[in-house]
Amino acid sequence: MKKSCIPQYVSQLTNILDTFDWTTLSAFTEIMFKAWQEQRNIFICGNGGSAGNANHIANDFSYGVNPTGKAFNVESLSANSAIITCLANDTGYDNIYAQQLFNKGKPGDILIVLSGSGNSANILSVLEQAKSLNMTSCAILGFTGGKAKEMADHPLHFAINDMQIAEDLQLIVGHMLMKDLHALISN
Repeated sequence: MKKSCIPQYVSQLTNILDTFDWTTLSAFTEIMFKAWQEQRNIFICGNGGSAGNANHIANDFSYGVNPTGKAFNVESLSANSAIITCLANDTGYDNIYAQQLFNKGKPGDILIVLSGSGNSANILSVLEQAKSLNMTSCAILGFTGGKAKEMADHPLHFAINDMQIAEDLQLIVGHMLMKDLHALISN
């Protein structure tokens, strides 16, 4: 039997959790709390596992943040396969999120992108669209952060060269935000 990869995985994840400057997350919390106060829309998207994480985080912000009261008006742009396949077929895969945002986003709304590499064409396109709509953009990124690190108003970058750990960190950040926002909203 081969040696298990689990100890190395645990070590990498633990190391980044222990050494990351978590004070940078406070900007995300402030942006999200203000969006809740002003009843702004929040849009979130990603590709592959990050798309699944976008759906998960959207659910948490819709119901987990304030289970007995008003939560967030949040939508995962990754959730509707009919819209995604229509746009991919008619306008190209690079536009699947930007076109949705063009139709739904307004100045002052929030976009959150999730990306391991930060270089996916559809992620860069939706960040450009958010800027053109005067929206605030946030990004949770791995690897080098890619072009999205420079394009996002508020990038949260984990310098980890492992896609699975980068995707784990997206959910961890989502859950941290949910708990912080729950505490703020409940007071």
